[in-house]
Amino acid sequence: MPKDAARNREQPLRGTGGLLLCRAGPDAVAPAAGLLRRPLLLAPAGPGWSALVPYDLSWQGDEEPVDLVLTGWATALAVGAPWPVLALWWDADRAGFGLASGVRRSVGYVWLADGTPAGEDEAMRTFAARLGLDPVFAVAALDGLTRPDPEADAAARLRGVLAVLAHAGLALPAGLVPFRPAGALAEAARTARGVRRADRAGWQEVVRPELVEASVVGPLMRGRRARVLAVGHLVAGGALGLWGLGRRGGAWCVVGGVLVVQGLAGLAYDRVRDGLRVPLPSD
Repeated sequence: MPKDAARNREQPLRGTGGLLLCRAGPDAVAPAAGLLRRPLLLAPAGPGWSALVPYDLSWQGDEEPVDLVLTGWATALAVGAPWPVLALWWDADRAGFGLASGVRRSVGYVWLADGTPAGEDEAMRTFAARLGLDPVFAVAALDGLTRPDPEADAAARLRGVLAVLAHAGLALPAGLVPFRPAGALAEAARTARGVRRADRAGWQEVVRPELVEASVVGPLMRGRRARVLAVGHLVAGGALGLWGLGRRGGAWCVVGGVLVVQGLAGLAYDRVRDGLRVPLPSD
């Protein structure tokens, strides 16, 4: 059998798709993921890791390409969380990842379908540092993925990234394989142990004390500084949402919406922390 034919039989069918990997367990990720109000399934993915997979194809109706959609979701999740979020994405022409961490600029890398590197080498070192990966083994392995290799296509490159993350504890549920179509990924996620829907978190979940205190702004979430910070989130989120609407940037609208929700949660937090109920809209 020709070599190319054998390799094609080993690989899953190609199609547009992607998933998010969070450097935190499902219990920590669930409330933040609920803020996105997106059709996502949340599953454990190894000690200290979670996977988020779109469970329907409605998100593919966006005019933005898959990399902007998935990276936008990752940015929205990470902006108020103490853990980074990695978006893996692929389509017929390219594949890559985008890593979001707090309010810092996201870092990513892209390969063409045949595996040709199309990113900056320095991005891999930043990627490893922000995820807390081994500075020797991980960096060397990731650097290898930026070098020309006629035997490695884009799917093999993404598998290489996952192999590096496996040394940091990542263990994806069976079937969550790069370059599988989005529908096949969703079916695989539905059968994963411990899977749950991540778009059902209500307002009481958003303002839970343990969620707020675990965030990067937790120490500032009470008193006058908390109110100033919350108002800042409202203003920034509203402005970003309007900017996204004007440019038809769905992903940026999501980020703006998350900031607005965080601002509302911050304004309500003191009262919730003291055991009072705040009259907020129902889920």
